[in-house]
This record gives sequence, C-alpha cells and structure tokens, in this order.
Amino acid sequence: MAVCSINAFVRNKVALLGALIVVGVLAFFAFHRPFPSDRTPEGAYMRIAHSMADGEIGAIFPYLETDAQWASYTIREMRAKACARIRASYPEPERTRMLASYEPFANLSDGADAFALLARLRGWVARLRKDLSGVVRTEVDGERASVVTARGTRYPFRKRENGIWGLTIFTAELMAEAERAARDFQVVTSAADDYDRAAAPK
Repeated sequence: MAVCSINAFVRNKVALLGALIVVGVLAFFAFHRPFPSDRTPEGAYMRIAHSMADGEIGAIFPYLETDAQWASYTIREMRAKACARIRASYPEPERTRMLASYEPFANLSDGADAFALLARLRGWVARLRKDLSGVVRTEVDGERASVVTARGTRYPFRKRENGIWGLTIFTAELMAEAERAARDFQVVTSAADDYDRAAAPK
C-alpha cells in the first residue's frame, strides 16, 4: 500500500513538473515570438512600439519615411554649418547668443539624434507613448498603409525604397523645420559676410 502511495506521489510530481514545463514553453512562445517583417506595416509599427517601450527614441528612426529621415539630416547639417559661420565671423555677444540657439542640433552626430531631440522638444515622445497599443487591423493601398490600433488610433505608413514601411506622421513638421534651418543658414551666412567685410582692413 505504501509502495502504491509512493508511486502515486511520484506520478503526481512528474505530471505537475510536465505541466509546468508545457506552460513555460507556451509562455515563452507567446511573449517571445518574432515580430512580423519590417517589410510589412505591422512589423514596422511593432518595432516602433517596442522602441518606445524601451525608451529608445532614436531606434524608431529607421521606421520613418524617407522624406522625414532626410529632413532630420538636413536640420542637423544646416545647424552645424550655421554654427561654423557664427564661430568664424560673429562678434560677441551675438556669437554666444546665436550658438546657444543652434548648437543643440549642430553638436549631434546624425539625423537619428536630431529626430530624437526634436521628438522630445515637440512632445512627440509623450504622444506616441499615450497612443501606442495593439494592432487591430491594417489597411494597405499601394505604397501607403494605415495601422489601426486597439485604441482606435490610425498610424499612416509609406513604403520606402528599401521595402521597409516608414511612419509619416512627423514628416510635415520635420520638413518644415528643415526648411527653417536652411533659411536660418542663409540669414547667418549673409550676416557673417557683413561682419567679415566690416572687420576687413580698410
């Protein structure tokens, strides 16, 4: 009788252990299944959501549409060029005042960093964190698509040249900021030329 009780106890332990292993395996696959390809709108969206959850703002840069990426690079480049002219030609205190305005972007390493800084300054980070949720459906129309979330938010994407889908919601503001940076550089260059002429020996 004791032997039967021991055997039953062992069988129960084995069954419990087996059940725990099965639950563990199922949980692993449920929470660690790979993302869909970023050649799909859902895959690009899920990578954006994952990056936001990890606080890696710059990591969503590859999932912006091409125009938004180029605009980010332009912002950084124009601010860097403007700072170079200001340092070379502007007198004080104008030099210090202008550099304080432009250097935050000029000192960045690339367009991804420029986007991340602008996203923090413009509140885009908080906006994304508030609205991101699970995907309910995706609507694709040629090179454009919309990812609709459980919260009813619609995220527009455009297919890039490399096949990756890029988010488009920040493109207009990034392009406007790039145009402003280019205009500012022209103004800085004109003023720097005036300062250079005034400082030249008579």
